[in-house]
Amino acid sequence: MEKPRGVEETPSSEPMEEEEEEEDLELFGGYDSFRSYNSSAGSESSSYLEESSEAENEDREAGELPTSPLHLLSPGTPRSLDGSGSEPAVCEMCGIVGTREAFFSKTKRFCSVSCSRSYSSNSKKASILARLQGKPPTKKAKVLHKAAWSAKIGAFLHSQGTGQLADGTPTGQDALVLGFDWGKFLKDHSYKAAPVSCFKHVPLYDQWEDVMKGMKVEVLNSDAVLPSRVYWIASVIQAAGYRVLLRYEGFENDASHDFWCNLGTVDVHPIGWCAINSKILVPPRTIHAKFTDWKGYLMKRLVGSRTLPVDFHIKMVESMKYPFRQGMRLEVVDKSQVSRTRMAVVDTVIGGRLRLLYEDGDSDDDFWCHMWSPLIHPVGWSRRVGHGIKLSERRSDMAHHPTFRKIYCDAVPYLFKKVRAVYTEGGWFEEGMKLEAIDPLNLGNICVATICKVLLDGYLMICVDGGPSTDGSDWFCYHASSHAIFPATFCQKNDIELTPPKGYEAHTFSWETYLETTKAKAAPSRLFNMDCPNHGFKVGMKLEAVDLMEPRLICVATVKRVVHRLLSIHFDGWDSEYDQWVDCESPDIYPVGWCELTGYQLQPPVATAEPTTPLKAKEATKKRKKQFGKKRKRIPPTKTRPLRQGSKKPLLEDDPQAAEKISSEPVPDESKSLLRGSRRPAALGLRGGPAPSPPGAGEQTQAEGGLLGTKPPLAPWAQASQTPSQR
Repeated sequence: MEKPRGVEETPSSEPMEEEEEEEDLELFGGYDSFRSYNSSAGSESSSYLEESSEAENEDREAGELPTSPLHLLSPGTPRSLDGSGSEPAVCEMCGIVGTREAFFSKTKRFCSVSCSRSYSSNSKKASILARLQGKPPTKKAKVLHKAAWSAKIGAFLHSQGTGQLADGTPTGQDALVLGFDWGKFLKDHSYKAAPVSCFKHVPLYDQWEDVMKGMKVEVLNSDAVLPSRVYWIASVIQAAGYRVLLRYEGFENDASHDFWCNLGTVDVHPIGWCAINSKILVPPRTIHAKFTDWKGYLMKRLVGSRTLPVDFHIKMVESMKYPFRQGMRLEVVDKSQVSRTRMAVVDTVIGGRLRLLYEDGDSDDDFWCHMWSPLIHPVGWSRRVGHGIKLSERRSDMAHHPTFRKIYCDAVPYLFKKVRAVYTEGGWFEEGMKLEAIDPLNLGNICVATICKVLLDGYLMICVDGGPSTDGSDWFCYHASSHAIFPATFCQKNDIELTPPKGYEAHTFSWETYLETTKAKAAPSRLFNMDCPNHGFKVGMKLEAVDLMEPRLICVATVKRVVHRLLSIHFDGWDSEYDQWVDCESPDIYPVGWCELTGYQLQPPVATAEPTTPLKAKEATKKRKKQFGKKRKRIPPTKTRPLRQGSKKPLLEDDPQAAEKISSEPVPDESKSLLRGSRRPAALGLRGGPAPSPPGAGEQTQAEGGLLGTKPPLAPWAQASQTPSQR
């Protein structure tokens, strides 16, 4: 029978599988989202072509690393950092820009040996793919882009289905298994989450206002009994950070089958994606017989509705590429003595958060912070501004550590967040001036403080009045534009309890009397950065926040108070003595769903968490770390009771069952307990002992994984952001 005109033959399953394989390779290898546009415009950046294999061998066999450190430039930088006018070069593998003389091999095509080898490996993959597709062999083979250093590690980690950092922090699928069900938590208590647009350091923060109630998306249909994956249209009922509550079209006012989903998953798409990719739309089995004309029903529901941008996932990928790479060296504050810095090496990058290893420390002597943290600086910063730095040689036993074998350059200054320029004309901060500052040893306190030393570039060394140290070891460096320092009487004007120096009472403390007694003067209020943006945070909003006393932990938290741009963060399930003051633009707070998006483990409220199985509880157990640093007594003193090993103290009144359970257990030996007072410097991983190991979150709930309780897979950028320190 003759085939009707205009109807094409259905492609076989083999080409379809090949196309899907190609898509997977492109995603994991770094898909160029603007390839088609650049090709039509005649751009040479749409794809990279590999020349003959002789060039590859030449690069591999050269084996000669540059004698000078590799200087990396930001994209589009026309000259070298030192202003010498050296010819710029672009690595054909990772796309990093640098000076030609600092690049690897004779041809200067790659920034490192690893990029040269990866380029050759990808070339072979592309050649095999071309043969599978029946394309004639060519001398030049297209090479798939390398999105980032962490992409390969992330793909490997995801393929293993499990992952764990050297310090015991689960990542990848392990982190998700032990994860926290935000959807059920928000719905059961009618909580409101802080919108993504409040966080300027997270992916797509400036476009998340387009995600609104009533938006239509195409999502994986988990209520279907078909051999292949099918999709159906759903409406956004509620948005909470990166997570949205969806309802399949056809259920109308029936909320019994609503389910939560992270918009970062690969199974959520804009309307029209199924048509473009030849995917099938099938209504859920539960309501399949509800309508006979589903096409007409959908047309009525879709008219005038909004959906995700077509390039939503592409922009998500681009926004989750981070410039820091394993092996970069930098300076970071010394967690054992906050008045100085130490040399460290980047070991892991997860969602913009860095795990740093001290060069002169043990293999587990690490430090976690965000790449925009004010606690890290480029190499040479301490010497330039006059800050103290610990001079030490690299430990011989660390030479065999995988991270230290990959050291190839110092992190260049443009990778760090720039501080505001300061002008000292007309008066500036002086030594001995008094002010109010967030206590770096107790982040819930705002204390009376003194400027002990004025450094260059606007940096100040500040100490809390009445501190136990007399040798300056507890001085802390703040920039003059920091939002953690305030003029005198700031707390009084904003009804915040000020922690006075030792010997003074909070309710009777007077700045005027104190200045007369100490014969000091207050820093002029005009020198402080008191601007307040329209940040959007409100009291009661839920978010994910870093426990700055143990910064590798990210916990479920609530905005307890808002004072201009200052936020008081309360960790759900813990006593208020654990609260911390942070700035509204702090890189240590994240929207709901960020941990799930990046594959980072979220610490749930203790009162609501129960271990799933003994096996999971065993996997979550972490080794106790040696405690460093000196405690700073809280004023006024807070009554505490011994804590169980490796955990905070839960609020027992929040959960009667937890209270009954704990009361029936023997109280640990007080001499071995970890008290809140034994805390090390803030933001320095010094809670006092190991991180509390989160119990498992239980079986996947219906709300978490859809109608059939299956959890959608992570998007490739989430997998790519999971990078273990050892392979």
